[in-house]
Amino acid sequence: MRLTLRTLAALLSYPSEELRSHVPDLRAALAEEAALPRHIRQALEPLLDRLERDEVLESQAAFTDLFDRSRALSLHLFEHVHGDKRERGQAMLDLAEQYMQQGLLLETSELPDHVPVFLEFASCLPRREAMETLAEPAHVLSALEQRLRERGSDYAAVFAAVLALAAAAPDDEALEALQRNAPSDDPARIDEEWEEKAVTFTDAHDMGGPTGFVARMRAKGRAMTAARRSQ
Repeated sequence: MRLTLRTLAALLSYPSEELRSHVPDLRAALAEEAALPRHIRQALEPLLDRLERDEVLESQAAFTDLFDRSRALSLHLFEHVHGDKRERGQAMLDLAEQYMQQGLLLETSELPDHVPVFLEFASCLPRREAMETLAEPAHVLSALEQRLRERGSDYAAVFAAVLALAAAAPDDEALEALQRNAPSDDPARIDEEWEEKAVTFTDAHDMGGPTGFVARMRAKGRAMTAARRSQ
């Protein structure tokens, strides 16, 4: 699973000439590890083919149009929960602390809730822990997959692959809440949305709720610390 997770993280990174030149290696890693069912690996082929075929500038423009210009497709997990509220900062600090406990020091300008960073972290965990970690934000990943499919984007297959590795179905209520409160991509409404109060979730099923993703990540961090101290 480790190579597959790192391959998926690479596919969600900003396209570069280096990424383009290593597409054959990414394809080979997926086939060699065979952590994904064959039909899911095949679903990744359109994206792999495009990244290998298109000019880098063209791939970069497509990536920017999707993930940098649409709040609904943000690759930052906690943005879909907290928006720009102060709670997001604390959630990221907790997540970064877990990375450090596993010996993963961020040497990038990306925030810890950036999906490629999150996938890299999961790749460093034992298989069962990695699956549990991936399953925690399953409803956010599922929402992103659905939104990308609606746009006809080949990036949707990456999120389908992550969900397959997690082997967990997203919570329907949490997914419905995310979809219902998805930010609009209409430029006329962007300023209005930024002025509105950010959506928060108090239901126990929601990502930010008392038993949600943030709480579970914090609990996992405390458990890891306790385990280290007992050794």
